[in-house]
Amino acid sequence: MNSTDLSVLESAVTWLKAGHPVAIATVVQTWGSAPRPVGSWLAIRQDGQVAGSVSGGCVEDDLIRRAQSEILTRSTPEMVVYGVSQQEAARFGLPCGGTLRLLVEPKPELAILEKLLHEISSHQITRRTVNLSTGYSSLASGGRNDEFLFTEHEMQTTYGPRWRMIIIGAGQLSLYTADFALASDFEVIVIDPREEYAEGLHRQDIRFIQGMPDDVLLEIGVDPHTAVVALTHDPKLDDMALMEALKSSAFYVGALGSRNNTQKRKDRLLEFDLSKEQVERLHGPVGLYIGALTPPEIAVSILAEVIAVKYGISIPKKN
Repeated sequence: MNSTDLSVLESAVTWLKAGHPVAIATVVQTWGSAPRPVGSWLAIRQDGQVAGSVSGGCVEDDLIRRAQSEILTRSTPEMVVYGVSQQEAARFGLPCGGTLRLLVEPKPELAILEKLLHEISSHQITRRTVNLSTGYSSLASGGRNDEFLFTEHEMQTTYGPRWRMIIIGAGQLSLYTADFALASDFEVIVIDPREEYAEGLHRQDIRFIQGMPDDVLLEIGVDPHTAVVALTHDPKLDDMALMEALKSSAFYVGALGSRNNTQKRKDRLLEFDLSKEQVERLHGPVGLYIGALTPPEIAVSILAEVIAVKYGISIPKKN
């Protein structure tokens, strides 16, 4: 669940607890170049305040008007469609004839949303099912590979950290990288055995594990939805973690270091029980080359490369 979607949930819970009528709109289907993906949602308060987006601003004004005048007076979910014709798509600013199909819930249940917020805050992947006939919803455990589901009877949406980034090292660059990863819908785990780095990581949004990185990786497990980024600049810590990460199914493994040091690291790794194919999975120097110099700039380059690999985008070869 990315930071925007989380803010929608937090706003909806706050508004409902304060006694405001609230409607929640979710994108359930798109055609053409719709600006927001399926599953995106928007909370609308009766006085017109909103949190989130379902179209990047194209249809929100009309949706607010409809919610205030019609939808909030009802008790069951309603389907709203924008952009059926080229003329309507143009009127609402939907690009290339895009079409949005939205499910709007006029009476979301506060208890369910509070529980959902609690479970997401506890790093649990949670699936919410909405009955289209009654408007009632329920929660169940979800999985990283769950897909959005919409039928004539129900809508199922999975929330929570579905992608994970494990960062080796707890220095300044690691914290910037963690912040960008959190904003990009990653659960973040930072591993560092060094006592002097533990003090600055008392944050609820980052899971910090103090231990040897290779041991911790084996303990917590690495799956195809996991990226591992080694940033300590200490071969004793980075290399041991990379040995385990490169043997795992992690979709991305990267390490900080110059081109020269990266080649030396690959040579060292080949001396252990790693194949050449496994070692060549290592992204190093970590991050896309954008001329980055400062820690936040380097963190941007790291996230850019991780996201590109996540979506199957070809990465330029690093000479």
